[in-house]
Amino acid sequence: MARMGLAPVLGYLIAEENFNVALGVFVLAGVTDLLDGFIARNWANQKSALGSALDPLADKILISVLYVSLTCAHLIPVSLTSMIILRDVALIATFFYVRYRTLSPPRTLSRYFNPCYATAHLKPTFISKVNTAVQLILVAASLAAPVFNYVDSIYLQTLWCITGFTTISSAYSYYHYGRKTVQVINNK
Repeated sequence: MARMGLAPVLGYLIAEENFNVALGVFVLAGVTDLLDGFIARNWANQKSALGSALDPLADKILISVLYVSLTCAHLIPVSLTSMIILRDVALIATFFYVRYRTLSPPRTLSRYFNPCYATAHLKPTFISKVNTAVQLILVAASLAAPVFNYVDSIYLQTLWCITGFTTISSAYSYYHYGRKTVQVINNK
């Protein structure tokens, strides 16, 4: 919930070109993500169906807001942000389709959106995990660029290309491996 709440704050700070504070808030969001993962892995009684659903949603919201904001601030190219958002929209649409197909009748809206009725789990591919790390590194580097005065750096532009490559590779991996990335939990 903290990451979802920090997303609009980060967007505002970037729009206002307050990159020093935005970089600090981004680090705070990262710490809350690490802490959330640590707690979920080490204390079984702290896991919940709602938390399992909200964690990836919080990540997608945060990444989307950051990329759009950084693109509006001319720190990330429009084409790269479009590619990242299109990939995420395709993944979310696929998840909704799988959710619909694996939810047993009656398929009501309350059951469909209730995370307690977990029917399938999307297992990230290796390249998808690499892509997430590269995307986060690019966000951190782009937020730091105006702070440390390297906005036009060839290294930042190279990171754009690497991010584009891993985004395309990740999208292809989900297309190629398809059913192998979806684990049906319950077909009732």
